[in-house]
Amino acid sequence: MTPEESTAPHHETPVLGNPDLPQEGLPNVADDPSSLVMTGPRNPVLESQFPNQMNAPATDISTQPFFWSSFNISPRRVQRGGWAREVTQADFNISDEISGVNMYLEPGGIRELHWHQTAEWAIMTRGSCRITTLSRDGRPSVDDVNEGDLWYFPPGLPHSLQGLGPSGAEFVLAFDNGAQSESNTLLLSDWFAHTPPDVLAKNFGVAQEVFKDIPLHNLWIFPGDVPGDLEADRASAGVQPDTEAVIFRLSQSAPARKNSGGSIQIADSTNFPASKTVAAALTILEPGSMRELHWHPNADEWQYFLKGSGRMTVFNTGPHANTTDFHAGDVGLVKRNLGHYVENTGDEQLIYIETFKSDRYEEVSLANWLAHVPPALVSQHLNIPEDVLATFPRETQGITPLRK
Repeated sequence: MTPEESTAPHHETPVLGNPDLPQEGLPNVADDPSSLVMTGPRNPVLESQFPNQMNAPATDISTQPFFWSSFNISPRRVQRGGWAREVTQADFNISDEISGVNMYLEPGGIRELHWHQTAEWAIMTRGSCRITTLSRDGRPSVDDVNEGDLWYFPPGLPHSLQGLGPSGAEFVLAFDNGAQSESNTLLLSDWFAHTPPDVLAKNFGVAQEVFKDIPLHNLWIFPGDVPGDLEADRASAGVQPDTEAVIFRLSQSAPARKNSGGSIQIADSTNFPASKTVAAALTILEPGSMRELHWHPNADEWQYFLKGSGRMTVFNTGPHANTTDFHAGDVGLVKRNLGHYVENTGDEQLIYIETFKSDRYEEVSLANWLAHVPPALVSQHLNIPEDVLATFPRETQGITPLRK
């Protein structure tokens, strides 16, 4: 052995589940515990939330932009009537197509009349809310939405939100622009306060004194009276029966995919015509099941985790593959075309929403792709016999069924 050979780094032959040279992960330091020493400051509480980052699977390789964020670390803006917190691109740089807001309105609490320069999509997560809006052709809508329901307001259209009894309303908004902030909206109170009184008088055909008590600061969220009868409000607003629906009862829709492992309910412009720029899927994973290996070719996937705990690995070019953990209130982001799965790692259902800046939901299943390639070609790629390949799933599953 030459001196050079004796000092050269030793590399084991790569093994299944640990394929890289130089090899990464805990299996490679089992005989060298000093490689794991961490002597600097640590936050054990935070570390406990990310076991797959502290001790990544050996199949992970290198690094890539962090695809985890959370409403749980977002500052909460609290006012009489309710609160809101948000995750925008300013906080979560990787998310340039979607920003998100988590908001609560007490019974009667009002998110004041306003509009945005982007579209607003939402899912009700608790309670009930009365929403109002106006269409591009001037037709009003007044609706009540409950847990599991969606709404969609196109860019520039005015709307309001008000919590109903007995428990108010909590919901998550998704804007079709990662930079959109709920603190940067066009507010009715601001416009009135910053318009000359004589102009207001001329516009509405009344005396200037009518406007002497208008608020001189914006309201944003404020307390109000719990709304009364829905049909009475519709009649007073002039709602017509043939007005296009701006709401969708997602929780009552038939699943697009369902098996013993869970279900996927989809809402896009094919069944929710108003939703022109946001498509969504509500996914439920039973303990032990997972969202199958797949990718989305038409948009980034912005995720909001409603319940449970799970982990996701994102596969990128390079190669890069990284795994992280998610819990209720967290947000995830997978760039378009990147392979990934989501696995339920807990003992209760994992429920999360997938949203996309697109008018339609699209997915490519790895299993479905391989099932529609000549078996001999796949066998030569993976060194798996053709008779074994024949036992693989033959179509898109969406969710892996539980094994008996």
